Amino acid sequence: MRVFNVASDEEIKRGETTDIYFVRTKKVIKSKGLDKTKVVAEVTTSSLPEKWPWGILCGVDELVKLLEGCPIDLYVMPEGSVFQSHDYYGNKVPVAFIDGPYGEFCELETPLLGFLCQASGVATMAARLRKLVGDKLLISFGIRRAHPALSPMIDRAGYIGGFDGASSLTGARKIGKEPKGTMPHALIIIFGDQVKAWKAFDEVIPRNVPRIALVDTYYDEKAEAIMAAEALGKDLWGVRLDTPGSRKGNFPEIIREIRWELDVRGHKHVKIIVSGGINDTNITELVKAGADGFGVGTALSNAPTVDFALDIVELEGRPVAKRGKLSGRKQVWRCRRCLTEVVLPADAHSPKCPACGGKTSTLLVQMVKGGKIVKKEPSVDQIRKYVMAQLKKLTVV
Repeated sequence: MRVFNVASDEEIKRGETTDIYFVRTKKVIKSKGLDKTKVVAEVTTSSLPEKWPWGILCGVDELVKLLEGCPIDLYVMPEGSVFQSHDYYGNKVPVAFIDGPYGEFCELETPLLGFLCQASGVATMAARLRKLVGDKLLISFGIRRAHPALSPMIDRAGYIGGFDGASSLTGARKIGKEPKGTMPHALIIIFGDQVKAWKAFDEVIPRNVPRIALVDTYYDEKAEAIMAAEALGKDLWGVRLDTPGSRKGNFPEIIREIRWELDVRGHKHVKIIVSGGINDTNITELVKAGADGFGVGTALSNAPTVDFALDIVELEGRPVAKRGKLSGRKQVWRCRRCLTEVVLPADAHSPKCPACGGKTSTLLVQMVKGGKIVKKEPSVDQIRKYVMAQLKKLTVV
């Protein structure tokens, strides 16, 4: 009997995490000899959450593994691609399409979308935060706000989107990094004294771990920051503020006060790290106030999902579509200079960018052919580098 409420890899691959109507659909079409009907089905979204102007595609690694062994062809944007919900002309942008017998993959539609929807939401939130903070430190603190089984997905997507690391052991292992973090209030409370706890941490923990003192347990944040700086001196890398919302007051003002008081006492080397309720609506003012880094939890792990849908657009070589969708196999062309996207029929020639006149390149590439993976998956560092290069070209958040 399974202890935790999670589906196994095998159950997902077998389509046991699907919706019942796909099981019934497969039964009906198989009974009528239609299960081998060849279709092209594309993945699009009608809009992005919170009126985001762009998204970051993530979850492609799991999508590919899900469809491996299934007798279909898969074309998809490279993982980490910036995408819009609609192209320059207002047409919905497909981020992927499947070509093959519908009966062979219909039961996988639900997990297929789940892999892309949630990971893309997390990666997009991470990229938005990265765009807002510049080169400030960003650490994923979000796994306590989500099912623990999702830790590797959340922290991988966060890292791909631009975060510097993760606090969780499984998440850090997934991205091949050492976990990053500070200390909990519990450590301070167990010792009953801030200075004793900070000094014990300094004595026990290996020197390669930055000394970041939590400075809001008992006293005013400014007072504890000064205490930590005086207690650890040059060994203190930073102070962390994790003040709950009910006690924050004017949080930017608290940060400014701490920065000033540390600086005038000769502790300019001490960084200010903040956590607790950080999101894409308040992080900018905290950067301006002097924060050097952020531990982001709920805003990352509970990021809005991208509402992708899978729709048949070609049936036995003929263009078809339900209302609200455009029929036919398509290709997405993107400007190399400004990232403007244009959606055209798959056999169309390369267009010039309608926004700047630049050259365009195709985005949908084949990852699976006849059930076999035909393109090597890039490393998470390569994907993150790809994301960061695209972010430099984006002017809106």
